[in-house]
Amino acid sequence: MSAEPEKPVLSVRDLTVEFVTRRGTLRALDCVSFDVARGEVLGVVGESGAGKSVTGAAIIGLIDPPGRIAGGEVVLSGHRIDNLPDDAMRKVRGKRIGMIFQDPLTSLNPLYRVGEQLIETIRVHTNLSAAEARTRAIALLDEVGIPAPERRIDGYPHEFSGGMRQRVVIALALCAEPEFIIADEPTTALDVSVQAQIIALIKKLCQERGTSVMLVTHDMGVIAETADRVAVMYAGRVAEIGPVREVVKQPLHPYAKGLMGAIPSLEGEAERLVQIPGSMPRLSAIPPGCAFNPRCSQAFARCHVERPEPIAVGNRKVACHLYDEPSFTGSRGEFAA
Repeated sequence: MSAEPEKPVLSVRDLTVEFVTRRGTLRALDCVSFDVARGEVLGVVGESGAGKSVTGAAIIGLIDPPGRIAGGEVVLSGHRIDNLPDDAMRKVRGKRIGMIFQDPLTSLNPLYRVGEQLIETIRVHTNLSAAEARTRAIALLDEVGIPAPERRIDGYPHEFSGGMRQRVVIALALCAEPEFIIADEPTTALDVSVQAQIIALIKKLCQERGTSVMLVTHDMGVIAETADRVAVMYAGRVAEIGPVREVVKQPLHPYAKGLMGAIPSLEGEAERLVQIPGSMPRLSAIPPGCAFNPRCSQAFARCHVERPEPIAVGNRKVACHLYDEPSFTGSRGEFAA
């Protein structure tokens, strides 16, 4: 008798986020669905305005008015959390879901020592004494690669470099040993060598702790290095989701193809990079049908009137009418002549 497959740590189903304005209701997320397994890194990629950061904010319960979750559900380890009251959600946030923000200076209070901030966070979510919390804080700083943690714990944020501040923020996210971490552009403000160190640290935490991570970024290089699977978002919808190697090497959705084609290759002679015409539509002007149709060279009549639903193609799901046409012949994106 085969064992039942392990349930995902996080399951998002038809998540919809709206912002009510004087000019009407704007839909920032439109029926977004995905799962994240234990110890998995799910990369979420797309241009600015695709809905990546809004997805993370909705999961952790940080959508402020006039924004609201208008539909769908978020399930963490089998328990729905998107409909929890504020007090209950505050207990989930930080303890069961950690957050790593893009700019560590916005996450750390410049008026307090790093140790004070770590110790306070630990004591809020555990029953440890102040002395025990300090010992744990030093251990966390050591785990994330801060040299001489027993001394640096008493430093202020401005006394740390950008990369070291980001390591402190990761330590803050780990304080209560969360099941799931949302990393929102954690390497954007760092130079390339420090980026590599932070990427290696995130991968190590997933492998050793079994922590699941949703990595939000616009950098496909970071995705290729770090993620196990990747979700490509466009205009508040998931265009394609699947194993990172497959999506990077052979993307299916025309938008994903454009993103991958815009990455310079180190192999062979330099070729002209792909340029996706136009720009991401404003929330007030998302076109009917497939939101990508005005920029898509493969769009046909159906794309302008009917929204594509995610279709299983091999190990992936792709929201594109090309893969729902009679001319589609296989699981590799091949079409009949």
